[in-house]
Amino acid sequence: MNPAEKKRILIIEDEKHIAEGLSLNLTLKGHAARIAASGAAGLHAWKEWRPDLIVLDLMLPGIDGLSVLRHIRLEDEHLPVLILSAKSELEDKVKGFAFGVDDYLSKPFHLEEFLMRIERLLFRAPLRGDRAPSRGDGPFLSMPVYAFGANRIDFGAAAAHGQWGRIDLTELELKLLKLFITHRGKPISRGQLLEIGWGYDRHTRTRTVDNFIVRFRKYFEPDPKNPIYFKSIRSVGYVFDHEEKDER
Repeated sequence: MNPAEKKRILIIEDEKHIAEGLSLNLTLKGHAARIAASGAAGLHAWKEWRPDLIVLDLMLPGIDGLSVLRHIRLEDEHLPVLILSAKSELEDKVKGFAFGVDDYLSKPFHLEEFLMRIERLLFRAPLRGDRAPSRGDGPFLSMPVYAFGANRIDFGAAAAHGQWGRIDLTELELKLLKLFITHRGKPISRGQLLEIGWGYDRHTRTRTVDNFIVRFRKYFEPDPKNPIYFKSIRSVGYVFDHEEKDER
């Protein structure tokens, strides 16, 4: 296989012997493999290396596998992800598929089956260049416009429109807004927002999340000091919600 045609496979796995064994066998199959031993390291490698496929363990130090998956899916809905986990209960598998995983293989597993599933996912995957996200393309196409109250968020144009006029949104603001919208009515902790939005360990202490909420309230709330959309839940975090009659 031409080195330029090698598929990049990122293995996010903290068990060293498993990660090195998978890396060796994928390399023998002609792929390029890279190992990350934690969730934070995995997110960094994903952003820097742009792999064609990710093999993801769920029980990782720091940021867990599902948080890594949710973070990735906010920016790339098409990157193939195979969960490889000792968690084999139906509930764990259902949760993984709900968060956007493409395949799920329980430990212990047969190497031949693992390699077969990898090849199947790679065969079906879009080319790396076709997945490249941008401000007007990529993951936000599935949710091009979202309206609530007097506000409208145009993900394609990376802008919001409301009672205060047009607001140009950053990529991080778009990501967090999509996270709130897809979890409408469900509380999201500061730790989850840090993990998914910034890739931090949930125990990292920072006021970054609170500053973004203040910003969203200025953008979208009729009275930012008395929010009706982006509400605080004491000792928990935040929740975004609105009445059905607000939808346009």
